Amino acid sequence: MPHTVPSTVRALGRLAWSGLFALTLAALSPAAFAHNHEPLDLDGLLKAFGWDFNTAEIRVEKLTDNYYVLFGVGGNIGVSVGANGTMIVDNQFPQMMPKIEKALAGVGSKKVDFAINTHWHFDHAEGNLALGPAGTWIVAQENSRAMMQDDHVINLAVVKYLQEAYPDDALPVITYKDAMQFHFNGEQIDLLHFGPAHTTGDTAVYFRGTNAVHFGDVFNRGYPFIDADNGGDIDGMAAFCESVLQLIEKDTRVIPGHGEVGTYNDLAAYISMLKTMSLRISGMISDGKTLEQVAAAKPSADYDKTYGDPTGFIDRAYTSIAKKMK
Repeated sequence: MPHTVPSTVRALGRLAWSGLFALTLAALSPAAFAHNHEPLDLDGLLKAFGWDFNTAEIRVEKLTDNYYVLFGVGGNIGVSVGANGTMIVDNQFPQMMPKIEKALAGVGSKKVDFAINTHWHFDHAEGNLALGPAGTWIVAQENSRAMMQDDHVINLAVVKYLQEAYPDDALPVITYKDAMQFHFNGEQIDLLHFGPAHTTGDTAVYFRGTNAVHFGDVFNRGYPFIDADNGGDIDGMAAFCESVLQLIEKDTRVIPGHGEVGTYNDLAAYISMLKTMSLRISGMISDGKTLEQVAAAKPSADYDKTYGDPTGFIDRAYTSIAKKMK
């Protein structure tokens, strides 16, 4: 399907190569796509954000001798490599899989035995299309598997994307409801779900021996995207993060869906921001203010230096709160 994309949008989209997908979305103006009411397909989305799988690179950060984080196009990938094999958390895109596999080989991986999806969104789980047919065991919270079985429109506030249903061989084959455990590569690995947050099927993966927790998009280093049209909720996001914060240690490394690895204090500050913004926006909705009026009032001004452009965040936070207040 043809789409005309402003050059300013393409330029901003190139920021996504740093791994800050959510931040890039927040930086785009809704007016840039006001004329476009149809959801984009993947080709349209790649064009909109200036992504190029051919030139993209994978960067590797070592946390311990057997745990690494890969940064590329889409969500950050957590990697556990050891005597039992390889487990990854999130997997980006099938087009990136040759580069991902090369990076994995560089840290001692022979094949991906388990792939955990923190949620069902394309920039974190589309690699299922390559890994599933190759024999990788895919794991997710049960709501994420259900969402992968049907087509869904993801309203990113600045643009809509049509995520199509995954074929059977790309679906998670192991699911859980609230919690499950792996004992893999010499450590206990907890998969945790605390209700609707970024989506209705989010998983935080706590590697207890490594002392690191991967959040997917429930925690990001900038303003988050809340998938309000598919059950995401700003208050649920704060509650989810707070539940994990109570389980981890003060020196636990916190891996966001996008952006650099953070700390306990980064997570605590993020929770405070979410709660404060929810209270501010809720109050303005109670006063009868429209989305446009809320955005114009700049309720996030004191946080913007830390978390970036709030445009998409305020849109989706307003939507999630307004639904509950009807």
